[in-house]
Amino acid sequence: MREETKKRIGEIIEEAIAAGVTAGVSVLFIENGEEVHFDVHGMADKENGIPLRRDHIHRIFSMTKPITATAAMILMERGVLDFGTPVHEILPGFEGNTLIAADGSRVPSPTEMTVLHLLNMTSGLSYGGLDSEAEKATVRLLIDCSRKMRTPEEVGTVPFAIKLGQLPLCFEPDSNWQYSLSADVLGAVIETVSGKRFGDFLRDEIFAPLHMEDTGFFVPEEKQDRLAECYHSTNTTEMRHFTSDNLMIRYDMKGRPAFESGGAGLCSTIDDYARFAHMLLNRGELDGVRILKPATVDYFTSGDLTPAQQAGLRRRFGLGGFTYQHLMRQMREPGSYAGPTREREYGWDSWTGCYFACMPMDNALMVLMEQKAECGTIPMTRKIRNVWLTDSYS
Repeated sequence: MREETKKRIGEIIEEAIAAGVTAGVSVLFIENGEEVHFDVHGMADKENGIPLRRDHIHRIFSMTKPITATAAMILMERGVLDFGTPVHEILPGFEGNTLIAADGSRVPSPTEMTVLHLLNMTSGLSYGGLDSEAEKATVRLLIDCSRKMRTPEEVGTVPFAIKLGQLPLCFEPDSNWQYSLSADVLGAVIETVSGKRFGDFLRDEIFAPLHMEDTGFFVPEEKQDRLAECYHSTNTTEMRHFTSDNLMIRYDMKGRPAFESGGAGLCSTIDDYARFAHMLLNRGELDGVRILKPATVDYFTSGDLTPAQQAGLRRRFGLGGFTYQHLMRQMREPGSYAGPTREREYGWDSWTGCYFACMPMDNALMVLMEQKAECGTIPMTRKIRNVWLTDSYS
């Protein structure tokens, strides 16, 4: 990576911080197995004047999803989990999933929800909303379970999934695509078939072998001073401190939660997540440790949505040129994206702006960490990847 490219990446981040778009950003690039650039700007804690550092821990929200999918792939390649299995055969509560008919009555879904539907967000579940009675029912469940957080009645991973399974679906499984709590149900599936708590399975099978020492569903007391604060944009250049729980995820990340969210619950550092992404880029292996077989990674990073499902993805995220499979975006038509990319690119982002992209055709990856509420992929992130991609592979 050229020095002028590194300089411009830093300028893009500083411009975003000055405009009140984000409080602090770190970004890491790895090419051909070697780190080629790391940069960090801004604050981890504006109120206490603490600059963001490389070792700060971030709430990664939806970048939990590819890790959950990896756990499912481990069980699949061992012959423990069959993705074609109806969910109700693993989790009670999903028997006889229903839809809401035009007259408001609940009718049986013609198609059973399978584990594959969870992996591809084609399950009929939602994250809640006001567009349908099914979405409203999900909102009520989330509110009810959130009220029980930090109490003896706190709802666990499997009990939450069972409650969710009793609600009506937004659509018949496989007929559409909708971003949803599918990954949370998948976490409950993994917990059930593995016989371990979901977090224990992730620790034993992924985090410990990859030496991801700062990744988990809570931040121990001795590491709490490394947990970055989260901020929300305002109408000015000043950002507002954001300290609310979200999707049953504790903001303070103190103490192991009963609910270990497969869709949003993990915290990690930029180096930990880069090790995970690098393992995928290496087709399942890193530093002599194999997490997945090469054929499994090939399957993991391939596939397509149907035209009807693709329309659902386009309505929700746009993502021109990308399809969605196995809890990740996956590039299929590079010329349709709003910027440079590569065939077979894959990755995901998060509600807090964390982001990763793997480019297997070029043996390269990018990981970005920030703590900005209700963020996703913002123009700053796209500008950074544009500068990177037009520099490194010209």
